[in-house]
Amino acid sequence: MKHIHLLLVMLLLTACSSDSSSPEEGLPPETQTGANTFGCLIDGKLYKPRCEKPSVAFPQWGAIVWGSTTPYDYNEIEVRDLKSTYEFSLLLHIDGIYAQGYGDYQINESNGYSDIDGLNHTYLHCVIYDKVTNSYKKYVSFENSGEIRINRYTLGSSTTGTILSGTFSGTLRNILEQTDEIEITKGRFDINTRTIIYHEFP
Repeated sequence: MKHIHLLLVMLLLTACSSDSSSPEEGLPPETQTGANTFGCLIDGKLYKPRCEKPSVAFPQWGAIVWGSTTPYDYNEIEVRDLKSTYEFSLLLHIDGIYAQGYGDYQINESNGYSDIDGLNHTYLHCVIYDKVTNSYKKYVSFENSGEIRINRYTLGSSTTGTILSGTFSGTLRNILEQTDEIEITKGRFDINTRTIIYHEFP
């Protein structure tokens, strides 16, 4: 009887171990096919875009790419979680991407804005919910606070879209309290700029 009891305990422990998961397991794979994926860890917690099925009439997109080649050369990847209890948003501004293409981009200071209201270099910022203070906080990058690595940048047409794939990581500071910092790790994205806005993120 003792042997049967011990066997049941061992089976239970084995089952619990095999079913265990970590936030990192929820990240999408690092692909370069325009699969329309995005994810990162912020202080070890998983963050991904989430939205209902978007449409032109009801544009509840989870991710979108903005950009320009003139007069400024940049791409911005903006993602949102619209399905969780506490919403989340993040913006990557990649400066000079049309001229440089793939390679490493140093993350520098963000003023919390984007497009022409942002700064003329590569930066990152996000808004996340803090359960301790029961409020949303904006965190911004600062000088040499991280890196974006573009692994694929394949220019396409208005019908095929551009494929933009890479990884990113960095440290961000609370825009109102510089001693409050968060760490972004394991960031990755693989985007088709034409189809991303219509992609459903579950």
